[in-house]
Parts: sequence; C-alpha cells; structure tokens
Amino acid sequence: MSKLNNALFKLTELTTLLAAGFLVTFYLVKPAYENSGIEFMGDVWVNWFGVTYLIYVFYTLTAGLLILKGSTLYKHRMSSVFFWVLFAVSNYIVFVPFVKGENPF
Repeated sequence: MSKLNNALFKLTELTTLLAAGFLVTFYLVKPAYENSGIEFMGDVWVNWFGVTYLIYVFYTLTAGLLILKGSTLYKHRMSSVFFWVLFAVSNYIVFVPFVKGENPF
C-alpha cells in the first residue's frame, strides 16, 4: 500500500506542477514577453515546459531543504546531475527570449 500511496503522491505532484506551470506561463510569462515586444507564438509548449520545470525545482528545494529535511526522495533529486542540467536548460528556455528579442522556439 505504501508504493501505491507514493505513486499517487507523485502523480498528484506532477499534475499540480503542470497545471501551475500552465497558469504561470499564460498569466505571467506571456504578458512579460508581450510587454518586451516578444511575440508569444510558435511552440509555446517549450516555454510551458521551462516554466513548469523551474517551478518543480523551486518546489523541490523548498520541500527538501525546509519542510522535509530528512526525506531521501528530495535528497536524491537534489543530488542528481540530470536535475541540475534540466534546470539550466529550463532557465535558457525561459530567459533567452529576453536576450534575443524573439521567442526562438
């Protein structure tokens, strides 16, 4: 039963983060891009992924360092190289349009 609860927790966590990323993308990032003269069109799902992963990283850091300090799940996430590589990629995805002046995705 513990594995089922763990799987349901991860599924709920993923669904919530995807929904939060979608809302942040369309209600915060889109106006920020448009106010900077950047058209918000093309493969917008790439921007959604970047924003969602940034939220995921901040959620993991908050939960792993402040709320659930002894949790091995969050310790493994934070020590993963893949976790930090995707963090760098998502930062590139979200912030490179401000540097280039267009959304290259």
